Amino acid sequence: MINFKNKNILITGASGGIGNELVKKFVSLGANILGSGTKTEKLELIKKQYPNIKVKKFDIANHSGIEEFIDSVSLELGGLDVLINNAGINLDNLSIRMKVEEWKKVIDINLTSTFLLSKYAIKKMLKNRFGRIVNITSVVGHVGNLGQPNYSASKAGIIGMSKSLAIEYAKKNITVNCVSPGFIVSDMTKGIADKVKLYLTSRIPMGKFGTGEDVSNCVAFLSSEQASYVTGETIHVNGGMYMS
Repeated sequence: MINFKNKNILITGASGGIGNELVKKFVSLGANILGSGTKTEKLELIKKQYPNIKVKKFDIANHSGIEEFIDSVSLELGGLDVLINNAGINLDNLSIRMKVEEWKKVIDINLTSTFLLSKYAIKKMLKNRFGRIVNITSVVGHVGNLGQPNYSASKAGIIGMSKSLAIEYAKKNITVNCVSPGFIVSDMTKGIADKVKLYLTSRIPMGKFGTGEDVSNCVAFLSSEQASYVTGETIHVNGGMYMS
């Protein structure tokens, strides 16, 4: 049975739909959790819902502050065993209309911030010769998507980066893996028009969107001792929409 007693876990993007499910899952498995995000009200709601967790407001777009953030998280938790890079944004536009700023902001937050968080977390994990990093990517990082060249590129980049980190630190008992959700019921998909949802559902063999719990189940496995011989991999959670 998976158990995270005495394991210290940082979950970024904890105030979103998938983030909330991640917090819920790891609370049920006995972890010591710190959830971060940019919205104070949502973080306070999570804290009220799960009084034993810790929360911290931090914008991962602040690259110069990430090392200090990881230091403070590790100090507050009493160590750092697991990092779940869940935070991200999308700024959709067709390629010929996309502004450089729209491209750079998504790449900077989704890819560069994920790298920096992983980099400084690994420094903490090396001391204990144990660590788990799970990066949340997306099916569009594998197949692309209309109006999302920046988002697709950022998610594809995370997959390649994760493989490199996995190779570098495999002998240090630090694993780095990805979970690649398809279309999940969340704040990000809430605004999709019904007509588009019907079309998207028709492309999914299971005929439905997934849930945050579907994602959190995979993340929990990859974060656990049971996945000690799994690294550099991507688990697809997409109802059969994409099969690698």
